[in-house]
Amino acid sequence: MGRWVRYGEAVVKLGSKGVVHLLVCLTLTFSVSFVGAQGSLRGLGEWYSSLQKPPFNPPNWLFAPVWTILYLLMGIAAFQIWQSKSPRRPLALTVYAVQLLLNGLWSWIFFAWQRLLESAIEISVMWGLIVLTIVLFSRIQQSAGRLLIPYLAWVSFATVLNWTIYGMNR
Repeated sequence: MGRWVRYGEAVVKLGSKGVVHLLVCLTLTFSVSFVGAQGSLRGLGEWYSSLQKPPFNPPNWLFAPVWTILYLLMGIAAFQIWQSKSPRRPLALTVYAVQLLLNGLWSWIFFAWQRLLESAIEISVMWGLIVLTIVLFSRIQQSAGRLLIPYLAWVSFATVLNWTIYGMNR
């Protein structure tokens, strides 16, 4: 006795099993966010303040709300793919999981371990995996791929920022 919910062109039955799947996707996605945030907190003090940053570096307060929205969209996109019956689903979710792990790891590399070059390389690899995830998700359900476009835009900006900070602080 589930309720049918429309997400763009996608229609999914949001019964008790669907709600559980949605909660699992959101919990996993936000868990990675939490782990990454722990790395960020370790380096946000004196070290990060001492770095030279470009004029387009956003204020620190902007990151939490932006990432919260992005993680929500990512979790919903993963849920849409999990609900699909596509034979491409396992590959799409595997690539999603790998890029998500890299997402959480980046904060540790950049902030906690203070490795600017390694974090720039890592975020560049992550960017490529996000593009691949969007392609794979879109082949299964276009709305899921579109939900990841703001994430790609933000990580594109973050990649440029990371490489710029590395260049300014060699």
